[in-house]
Amino acid sequence: MLTWDALSTLTSQNEKVDLFEIREVRPGRNSKDFERFKDGKDKHDENSCFTIFYGSLFVLNTLSLGADSVQEAQKWLTGLELLRQETLEAPTPVLIESWLRKQMYSVNQTKTHSISMKELKVLLASINYKPPSSRSLKDKFQEVGGKKDRLDFAQFHKLYNLIMFEQNEILDEFKRESCAFILGNTDKPEASAVLLHDFQRFLIYQQKESWASDLNQVRELMTTFIDDTMRKTNDPEFTVSEFLSFLFSKENSVWNEKFSEICNLDMNNPLSHYWINSSHNTYLTGDQLRSESSTEAYVRCLRLGCRCVELDCWEGPGEPIIYHGWTRTTRIKFEDVVKAINDHAFVTSEFPVILSIEEHCPVEQQRQMARIFRDVFGDKLLTEPVEEMAEQLPSPTQLRGKIILKHKKLSVEGGITRDLRKGQKQGDLEIWDPVDQRWNKHYCVISEDKLYYAEEYEEEEDDPRKFQDLHLSEPWFHGRLKEGRVMAERLIHDYCVENGGIDGTFLARPSDTYVKDFTLSFWRSGRVQHCRIRSGSEGPHTYFYLTPNLHFPSVYSLIQHYRENPLRCQDFELRLTGAVPQPDPHLQKGWFYSNLSRGQAEDYLLRIPRDGAFLIRQREGEPDSFAITFRGDGKVKHCRVQKEGNMYLLGTTTEFESLVDLVEYFRKKPLYRKIKLRYPVTPELVDHFSTEKDCAFLYEVKTYVEPNEIEPILPQSTVRAVYSYQAKNPDEHSFSKGALIHNVSKQSNGWWKGDYGGRLQLFFPSNFVEEVSNNTKPDVKGQDMEDNPLGELCKGVVDISKCNIQNLRSGKNGKPNVLTLQDVEQDSLQFDLAADSLEELFEWYQVGWNITQRAMNDKYYQERVIRQQEEVEKKAEVAMEMSDLVVYCQPLSKEKDRFDRYTYKQIRSFVENKMPGKSRTREFLCYNRKALSRVYPKGQRVESSNYDPYPLWALGCHMVALNFQTADKYTQLNSALFSQNGRTGYVLQPELMRDDGYEPQQERKKVKYDIVVRVIAARHLPKPGRSIASPFVEIELCGHDEEKFKTMVYRDNGLNPVWKSPADSAVFTVHEPELTFLRFVVNEEDMFSDPNFLAQATFPVKGIRSGYRSVPLKNGYSEDLELASLLVFINVQQSGKAEEELYSSSGQLKKKQAEVGGEPFLYDTHTNIQRAAPRQHNPLTREGSGGERTKEKKINNNKFYP
Repeated sequence: MLTWDALSTLTSQNEKVDLFEIREVRPGRNSKDFERFKDGKDKHDENSCFTIFYGSLFVLNTLSLGADSVQEAQKWLTGLELLRQETLEAPTPVLIESWLRKQMYSVNQTKTHSISMKELKVLLASINYKPPSSRSLKDKFQEVGGKKDRLDFAQFHKLYNLIMFEQNEILDEFKRESCAFILGNTDKPEASAVLLHDFQRFLIYQQKESWASDLNQVRELMTTFIDDTMRKTNDPEFTVSEFLSFLFSKENSVWNEKFSEICNLDMNNPLSHYWINSSHNTYLTGDQLRSESSTEAYVRCLRLGCRCVELDCWEGPGEPIIYHGWTRTTRIKFEDVVKAINDHAFVTSEFPVILSIEEHCPVEQQRQMARIFRDVFGDKLLTEPVEEMAEQLPSPTQLRGKIILKHKKLSVEGGITRDLRKGQKQGDLEIWDPVDQRWNKHYCVISEDKLYYAEEYEEEEDDPRKFQDLHLSEPWFHGRLKEGRVMAERLIHDYCVENGGIDGTFLARPSDTYVKDFTLSFWRSGRVQHCRIRSGSEGPHTYFYLTPNLHFPSVYSLIQHYRENPLRCQDFELRLTGAVPQPDPHLQKGWFYSNLSRGQAEDYLLRIPRDGAFLIRQREGEPDSFAITFRGDGKVKHCRVQKEGNMYLLGTTTEFESLVDLVEYFRKKPLYRKIKLRYPVTPELVDHFSTEKDCAFLYEVKTYVEPNEIEPILPQSTVRAVYSYQAKNPDEHSFSKGALIHNVSKQSNGWWKGDYGGRLQLFFPSNFVEEVSNNTKPDVKGQDMEDNPLGELCKGVVDISKCNIQNLRSGKNGKPNVLTLQDVEQDSLQFDLAADSLEELFEWYQVGWNITQRAMNDKYYQERVIRQQEEVEKKAEVAMEMSDLVVYCQPLSKEKDRFDRYTYKQIRSFVENKMPGKSRTREFLCYNRKALSRVYPKGQRVESSNYDPYPLWALGCHMVALNFQTADKYTQLNSALFSQNGRTGYVLQPELMRDDGYEPQQERKKVKYDIVVRVIAARHLPKPGRSIASPFVEIELCGHDEEKFKTMVYRDNGLNPVWKSPADSAVFTVHEPELTFLRFVVNEEDMFSDPNFLAQATFPVKGIRSGYRSVPLKNGYSEDLELASLLVFINVQQSGKAEEELYSSSGQLKKKQAEVGGEPFLYDTHTNIQRAAPRQHNPLTREGSGGERTKEKKINNNKFYP
C-alpha cells in the first residue's frame, strides 16, 4: 500500500499526477511536506519515503509519499522511473491514445469507461474545439456507432480522428504535381492510401531524409503509425488520416536531433572557447524583491543544464545565509544550498560547474564557507591548477566532474563596489488607499529623496479571514431574503418542481433570528426543512457547526463537507446535492446598474483614479445584453456581455453561469492585459469621490505618479512601422519599415490615424506598427528607471523633498500613529503612512525628516555619499581559507574595460548596460579568446526580467547570466542555444570567432542561408483560460537582423486550425547561422484584439530540416506541451546555390531521380498507375528570389484580422 500525507499539494478532487509532467523522483524525505510531521506523527523511515517533483513551470509541485517498507519504496522508485522514461520515448500514436484516455476519464463521472454526449460537449470545449453545430456533432456521434447516448473508448477514438480530419485542406498540398507523390480522394480519413514506395519517395525527395534509402527503416516507421495490426505487413499502407498524424508527429520534427547529441571531440578546447549556460541569482523563484529563495531553484537550474550558478552570501545568525540583500526575499542556509548543488551538479551534465559567489560575509563566516565547501564537495572541488605551467584554461573534458569557485582572491586586486540596491530605508509600510478606504501593505524604499512603493501585498494564504467570506460568491448563498423562510421555501419548491425534486437540493441564507448565524434550507421527502448553522468563537477565530462535535472555519467549508458526507440526524440521513441558484444575484451587488447610460458609466469611472475600477450595466433597450465598463491604461473601456439562455457570454466562447461568477473570475484573472477587476464602482464610492475632489486629484499630480508617467513629453502616442505599407486610398499613409508616425489616435476598427511625412491625421493599419517612446529625445524615462530601486515593480513615487512631514500622534483612519506627507504647494494633498510599530514608524520619520531638512543642500548630500562609498571600499576583506580555494575564476573589479594586461585565470563581470564601448570590440573579442567574462542583469530588473543575450554571445562573452525563473523570449533563446551538444551546458563557439582575424562587421554582410517558411496548420494548442483560442503564429528570425512574420488569426479553434492556401511565406536571410535562431510563437487574439501567449518553439538555424515538418511546441519555460505542434513547409537553402533544394516541378524530380538511379516515373497514389511527368515548369516563388531580398512583408490587413 502507498500513502501520502493529507497536506499534499493535491486535493481530494484531483489525486493524480501526469507521468508526462514528472521531472524527478527523489528518494528520502526531501520536501517541505515531511517537515510538517517532525512531531513524530509520521512513522515512515527515511529510506521508505520519496518525493515526486512534477509540473511545467519553473517552480515544481511536490507529492510526498511513504511506503510500508524500504523494499516497496524501491519498487516504486524503479517502476516510476521506468514509466517516466517510457512516456518520454513513446511514439506519437501511443501518446495520442494515452492523451485521449486521460481526456475521457477527466469528464467521465460514472467511471464506466465510456462518455456521454453531454460529457463530450464539455470535453471538446476543454480541448479548445467548438463544433460547427450541434447537428454536425450528433452526426459524427452516430457515424462512429454511438449507442444509448454513449461512446466506448474505441468509438471515442474514431470520433477524435473524424474531428481532426475535418480540416483536410492540408492534404491539398499533396495533390500538386510538384509533390513527390500525388494523393487521390481525401474526402474521408480512409478514402485513399499512401503506399510504401510513395512514402519512401516523399521522405527522400521532399523531406531530404538520406536514411530513407533503406526501405526497411521506412517500413518500420510506417508500422508505428498504423492503427490496425492486420495492416502491419511487409508492404504497409498509410490511410490519409495516418499520413496526417505522421506529418504532425515529433518523428517528423523540424529539428535535426543529431545537433542535440554530444560531440566529445568538441569538448577539448580551453574553457574560454565556449558559451556556458549561466543563471543569475539562482536561488530566487520569482522577482528580486519579495520572492522565495529555495534550494530547489538550484536543483531546477542544474537539471536544466545550467553550468554557472550564483550564490549571494550574507552574514546569518551563527552561519552564512543566501538571499538577495536589502530586500524581502526569504533566506536559506548556505550549507543547504551547497548540499543541493553537490547532489544535483552532475545529473544532467558531467562537465564542470562554476559557482559565482557574491560575497557579503565577514571573515569569520567566510572561513565557515570554506570549510563547508571542502567537507561537502570533497574531491569534486577544484583547489589546484590542472597544469602548473599552462598558458591557457583547461578544457571541459579535463575539468569533468569538478566544481570551480569564482570568488575574490587575495593575490588579485581587492575592493568592493557600493551596493546600489541599498536605499536609505526599506521595508513594509501601510498606505491609506482613498479608493478602497482601507490600509494596504506595500514594500517601500526611500532612495535619493524619494519614496518608492511596490504593488500592495496579496492576502496571505494561511490568513483565516481570507476564507470567512467564501460563501458570498457561491450560487447556493442567497443573502438576506425579503420574506425570509417563506421566500426560501418558495425558491426551493419552485426549483424542485422544475428540475425533478432531488432530496438534498438546498440553499443557505443569513438567519432571520440570530445575527451571526445562518440557516440551511433543503428539500427532503417532498417538503422544505430548515437547519440552523450556529456560530461560535475561540479567541479571535470564528467557527460554524450544525452539530456541536464538528466545527468548521467557514460556512463554505461546512457546506462543502455536507455535500461530500451525509448529514446524520435522528430521523434521517441526507447529503446536500444540487444548489438552488439565486435569481439574478447581480441585482444585489453594488457594482451593477440597471439604468445607467454609457456616458454616465464613463463619467463614474473617470472619477475613480485607478486602473481596475469597474461596474456592470444593463445596456439600454436590450434586456439580455450587458456591458462591463472598466478603467485600463488610464482610459475607460467597455466590454459587451450577452445573455444566451441561462449563460452569460463574454466574447464568443467564454461562458459564465452568472455575472457574479464573471466578476469573481476576473478578480483573479486579468480581463485586459494585466488588469483585473479590483475596485467595484458603487454609488457610495462615486459619491465619495464627487465630494472629495482633492482625494482623487492626488493621483494626477506629480507628487504621486505611476512609473510609466516618468517620461519626457512626447508627441501624443508615437508608433514605429514594423512593416512597409502602400496606401490603397487617398486618406491613407504610405510608409516604409522603421517610419515614425506621431500624434496617433486609435480607432476601434483596426485602422488608426496619425501624422507622417507632413500629412496630418491619415489612416494606417494598426497591425503594421508597434508603439514606441520618442528615441529622438533624451531617454529620461530610461534614466529614471535606472535609478528606481524597485524597477518595473514600482507602483508609485512620492518626492519627499517637496513635502512637509508630520507625525500624527492622535492617529487617523483607525491607526493610532500615522505619518503624513503633505505637498508643500498644496496643503490639501496628503499621503498617509503607517507601520507595524511606533518604533518602526519613527525610523521612517527620521529618514523623511532628514530629507526635508537637507533638500536645499544637495552638495552636502553628494559629498556624504562619496565618503560612505570610500569607507565601504576600505573595509573589503577576504578570508585566506576562501582565497585558497580560488584557482581559475579570479575576478577583476577595477578597470574591467582595459585589455592591455590580463591573464587567463582572470574573469571579468559586467552589468548588461555597462559593457566595453564599441571602440573596444576587437580588444574585448581578443580577451574573450583567452580569459572568461560574465554578464548579469542590471539591478533595476527587480521583476526578474531578462536582457537580450545575443549581442553578448556575439562578443564572445561566455557566461551570459539570465533569470531562469522568468519565461520570456530571452530564456527561450538561451534554452535553444544550449539544447545543442547533449545539453551539457557547453557550446563551442564557431571556429571563425576563435580566429584572431575575425571581423564581425564584415561577416555580418555575408548572406549564408535563405529560409522560406509557410505555416500550414496546428494541433492541440493550449487553452487560454475559459475561452477557446483564436490563434495566430508569429515567425521570428533572432540574431544580428531581427525579422518577423505573422499569419492571420484563426477564430475559435485551438485543436486543429488550418491556415488555408494560398498563404504568404516568410522569407528570411541568415548571416550568422551559428548564432541565429528561428522562433515560432503561437498567440491567441483576445476580445480586445490583444495577443496572449500560448506556446513557442525556438531552434538554432543550423539544425533546421527542410520539407513538410512538425514544429513541436513548448511552453514559456521551454517544457514540452503534450501533442501541441505546428505543421509548416520550410526550405533552408545555402545562399547562391545553383540547384534548388526543393524540386518545384515533377520534371525536375524526374531528372533528379534518374541521376541517383531512382525510378524514373511518378506514381498516382489513388490509381497506382505509372505516368510520365509533365514537362511544364512551375517553380515555387518566394519573396526576393529573383534578386536582392526585399525587407517588406506583404500582409493583407483583411487577412490579418478577419
